[in-house]
Amino acid sequence: MAEETGQEKTEEPTTRKLEKAREEGQVPRSKELSTTMVLLLGAAGLLAFGPWLSDHMYEVARLGFSFERDTAFDPRIMFSHLGASLREAALGLAPWLALVLVAAFMGPLGVGGWLFSTKAIAPKLDRLNPLSGLKRMFSMNSVVELVKSWAKVLVVGLVAWLVLDYYFTDALKLARQETEAAIAGSVHIIIWSVILLCAATALIAVVDVPWQIYSHTKKLRMTLQEIKDEYKESEGRPEVKGKIRQLQREAAQRRMMADVPTADVVITNPTHYSVALSYKSDLMRAPVLVAKGSDQVALKIREIAKENNVPQMQAPPLARALYTHAKIGEEIPEGLYIAVAQVLAYIYQMDLYVKGRGPKPERKPDMPIPRDLRVDPDPVQ
Repeated sequence: MAEETGQEKTEEPTTRKLEKAREEGQVPRSKELSTTMVLLLGAAGLLAFGPWLSDHMYEVARLGFSFERDTAFDPRIMFSHLGASLREAALGLAPWLALVLVAAFMGPLGVGGWLFSTKAIAPKLDRLNPLSGLKRMFSMNSVVELVKSWAKVLVVGLVAWLVLDYYFTDALKLARQETEAAIAGSVHIIIWSVILLCAATALIAVVDVPWQIYSHTKKLRMTLQEIKDEYKESEGRPEVKGKIRQLQREAAQRRMMADVPTADVVITNPTHYSVALSYKSDLMRAPVLVAKGSDQVALKIREIAKENNVPQMQAPPLARALYTHAKIGEEIPEGLYIAVAQVLAYIYQMDLYVKGRGPKPERKPDMPIPRDLRVDPDPVQ
């Protein structure tokens, strides 16, 4: 995308980009950190479990060399000796191997975390492309790996020289000591030398971890156009969202029109606005707005009301106030209670008059509207 549009990848990867990369098995990894963890804990394990391991190795040697002459010619006994030796060796190595296994699992947690992705091991034909291989060989990452290799040699070599210099005198003294003391001293020197040499690789890991995170983030950088495209895909393209909103409005309008026949009165502007109200005294605390609309929608509300013999009344100020401040499916504002009550009472009296059950109302109600609920008419009205 960047090459096609000529844009540079200068923007940090989005959360969606990082999640997609993780799904494909692309996470920052530091081999140096994993190696350091295994070496350090492995060396520390030798120090911690050394006596345990030496006792079991001594037992393996004893089982292997201390047996009667006749035993050597009896295969059954030799197999039992072999089994006992293997058990002793397994018991001796078990704690140390468990510690190394824990270190191997802890290494990835430092950078990237655990990840199980089949996409990472799926065959990719572009890896067989010689040009891509040459590009990887001479990439910045290859240069960094080469520098790290030389740095490891130099750092470990320097630490090894310092360790040998530090223990040189102690090593010479071992020749003048008793056998057991010399063995214990040599083991002490060897184990601590290994620990210090393994700790030297931590210096490489300290540099490698930030580089791997930076390299991974740089690889996933995006252009402004890619971010815009991703936003459109995640949030929906404007034209699609517009079509969805249109369909939603049409569906809501159909539901609203279906409620018009249930209204008790339709109050009109008379041309610009129409609002339909319903009031069931035994079910409702106050009148409820069941439909409202302007222009063509207002005309449609009046047509449906006429077809279903719903009374209509022209009251422009009240129609504007209800259209502006009342919501469909909700009770009308408290400030319009008196005005709407007068309208409903007038409609009820007119219904009795038409049926010959009461006198004709003398005049239309006043329909008082509070100042804060009044709406000025549109200029075109």
